[in-house]
Amino acid sequence: MHVAVAALLAIVVISGGSSTAVAQKLDPYPWCAEYGTGSADLGTNCYFMTYEQCRAALSGNGGFCRENRFYSGPSTEGRLARQRR
Repeated sequence: MHVAVAALLAIVVISGGSSTAVAQKLDPYPWCAEYGTGSADLGTNCYFMTYEQCRAALSGNGGFCRENRFYSGPSTEGRLARQRR
């Protein structure tokens, strides 16, 4: 029993000490489609790289596009204003 505990402890120490893990991006997609209107919440899809892709997915379905609050890629500052004109 002591050998098993010692072996497990050694594995934890070795794997934690030589960790070269790199933080992963949380979400690379800046746009989400919110399907449905009013009280009919039909779901959310946050897999759009552009505002235009999001709008195309909503075409005929109803809903709206919003910025993904979990987006962790490059800054989108100014993109929303340019695309809504």
